Amino acid sequence: MIRHTVAFTLRHSAGSEAELAFMKKALVLAEIPGVKKFEQLRQVSPKCSFAFGFSMEFDDQSAYDAYNRHPTHTEFVKEFWQSEVTAFQEIDYVSLS
Repeated sequence: MIRHTVAFTLRHSAGSEAELAFMKKALVLAEIPGVKKFEQLRQVSPKCSFAFGFSMEFDDQSAYDAYNRHPTHTEFVKEFWQSEVTAFQEIDYVSLS
């Protein structure tokens, strides 16, 4: 199993309609085959400058690779992510046990 996470900050004002619209548009990612346990998260630690996070799981590397190539994902990145996200950090995990 691979847990794909990304922490990010949007260019929109906190609580704005544009912020809400971005999060709604991102829900399409949950519909991509192979995506499991999709979550949209608000970051609350004062130790981190990012505002939000997405987390999702994949059964294996091939499912994760298919997600990255999927037209819905690539279109979302091109149409929304690249223009609305100001900073991000991706971290992908596999279990040690």
